[in-house]
Amino acid sequence: IAASRGAQVICLQELFATDYFCREERLEPFDLAEPIPGPTTKSLAELSRELGVVMIAPVFEKRAEGIYHNTAVVLDARGRITGRYRKMHIPDDPHYYEKFYFTPGDLGYRSFSTPFGQVGVLICWDQWFPEAARLCALTGARIIFYPTAIGWLKGQSERTNQAQHDAWETIQRGHAIANGVFVAAVNRVGREGGLEVWGGSFVADPFGRILAKACCDDEEIRVVECDLGKVEKIRREWCFLRDRRVDSYGELTRIFRD
Repeated sequence: IAASRGAQVICLQELFATDYFCREERLEPFDLAEPIPGPTTKSLAELSRELGVVMIAPVFEKRAEGIYHNTAVVLDARGRITGRYRKMHIPDDPHYYEKFYFTPGDLGYRSFSTPFGQVGVLICWDQWFPEAARLCALTGARIIFYPTAIGWLKGQSERTNQAQHDAWETIQRGHAIANGVFVAAVNRVGREGGLEVWGGSFVADPFGRILAKACCDDEEIRVVECDLGKVEKIRREWCFLRDRRVDSYGELTRIFRD
């Protein structure tokens, strides 16, 4: 459907092929993991080639016995694997017990060349860390995709829910502004156990303006036109990358400055 509406780059949600099994710590979900290439990537590669689109596909990757990653694979318009990104920041919170399942990524922050522009990929919890967005942008990304699974815990107040949603949206719009890039947050939607995944997928331009937003209570396909030429124009006028003082940022490599 997305391709028929003119989509050139299609991003699926985090762990799209299954339910969000990280709500609990169980051994059975490990059986869902697969190698790359594997059944999911092979099937999507055929679809990418048939439709002539780039596809970003989050997969539960089995790297070896006992080593699993939360991985996004980038398939080009010919159905070839252009690259992969392994989620770097792994949460461990109620209903998000990802440290039980995933080894932190070891491929660094990367972007990938496609016929439709240089795309960066980060995954869910990564979206709260400005360092990840900055490093992704520094590799040449013009648009950063965030396949996501985030929602509200059962029993929270509406005020708390709204504050959390606003923070989630605001920080990603901030990444777009600070780095002069487009940002696309692609969230799951619906109730999964005690977690109400809030949907609300959106695309923001390099000024942080929301170009389009999906609904919060049902699945939806949104096709959004992003003029990547605006990245160069905005970076010339708002010279955040030029004026960085990289010589003064050494303390960033410390967990905390006592």
